[in-house]
Amino acid sequence: MLDLIVRHCTLPDGRTNQDVGVAQGRIMAVQPALPAQAGTELDAQGQLLSPPFVDAHFHMDSTLSYGLPRVNQSGTLLEGIALWGELKPHLTQDAIVERALAYCDGAVAKGLLAIRSHVDVCDPRLLATEALLHVRERVKPYLDLQLVAFPQDGVLRAPGALAQLTRALDMGVDVVGGIPHFERTSAEGAESVRILCELAAERGLRVDMHCDETDDPMSRHIETLAFQAQRLSLQGRVAGSHLTSMHSMDNYYVSKLLPLVHEAGVAAIANPLINITLQGRHDTYPKRRGMTRVPEMLAMGIPVAFGHDCVMDPWYSLGSGDMLEVAHMGLHVGQMTSQAAMRQCFEAVTTTPAAILGLEGHGIAPGCRADFVLLQARDPVEAIRLRATRLAVFRAGVQIAATPPAVARLTLPGRPQAVSWQV
Repeated sequence: MLDLIVRHCTLPDGRTNQDVGVAQGRIMAVQPALPAQAGTELDAQGQLLSPPFVDAHFHMDSTLSYGLPRVNQSGTLLEGIALWGELKPHLTQDAIVERALAYCDGAVAKGLLAIRSHVDVCDPRLLATEALLHVRERVKPYLDLQLVAFPQDGVLRAPGALAQLTRALDMGVDVVGGIPHFERTSAEGAESVRILCELAAERGLRVDMHCDETDDPMSRHIETLAFQAQRLSLQGRVAGSHLTSMHSMDNYYVSKLLPLVHEAGVAAIANPLINITLQGRHDTYPKRRGMTRVPEMLAMGIPVAFGHDCVMDPWYSLGSGDMLEVAHMGLHVGQMTSQAAMRQCFEAVTTTPAAILGLEGHGIAPGCRADFVLLQARDPVEAIRLRATRLAVFRAGVQIAATPPAVARLTLPGRPQAVSWQV
């Protein structure tokens, strides 16, 4: 006797009419016509059953703070950083917790059950760190929240930042972060990468650095990050986020760089919504849009995930927590319109970020955690195209969110009856 069976579902790999059986929070079987009974059975009617969405790059300490202390008028990264610096002294732990929990509620409704959030450790109070550690425990039953110790103002540039980052790790933060392109010089940026990677190696932690988030093609800290990952045997535990300078680099240099990144086992995290909004602000025309070289990295075998990055904060005035919106934008900006490439965009918000975060048991297979999302779509491409409704969201085999199907009922002139159409 199983706890749950989802019958007649389509899986992201193309298998159709599959039954997924669940017991004790784990998937026990995936096959057609599963000969078993369950306390709860759900007929998927051929709709797509997907692993939950995973956001590999987010800033939960600043989310939903749009307009505080004022709106970013230039739309630039640097004004956003300056605004966040103005806001930090006025932050309260309760306000951060309240906004973060509100965001997590919306995320779960969208089928987003794992988030890697960078948390600024340059405030000596470590107020945001304490707040998000509290949030991590609050949401643990229904959402995996992984925290990155992020020195927003530069681990060498900001007084006391390295000590505060180390304190944050001692408090239980999961991942070592950095921002080498924001240090005073390129040399200090490279030194910060070395220091932070050594710290991660000593503690057995993962690394995720804001790396080369600039239009400057001479910002090449991803090269240093790849070198340190290989030197310190951190392969498979390091990610470079943003990497937007690669959009502006010459092709010859990139032809050398990408094999180095691949050899070092470094993953890439692009943030399509934010990268194309913040970058190229100093250009006239032609205007660069900033997203890193996603198709080229995938062709090289480098794992690439997409992140949401920001939702209604000093850097971005929009956002909904919908990772299909992120995949949709990444598909367009990367011109990834083949069937295979569109499926890679779906993987960039599901299975690939799960691997980068080191999530255990993520997937639709026997032995995996019974975390999944039933989408109003027949395949991953349709899911992206329609930003498919999340019909049901399950955590450990228990339904934790549901949304009615998106259906428009039309009554048209000359038609004797209403017509239903799946939007």
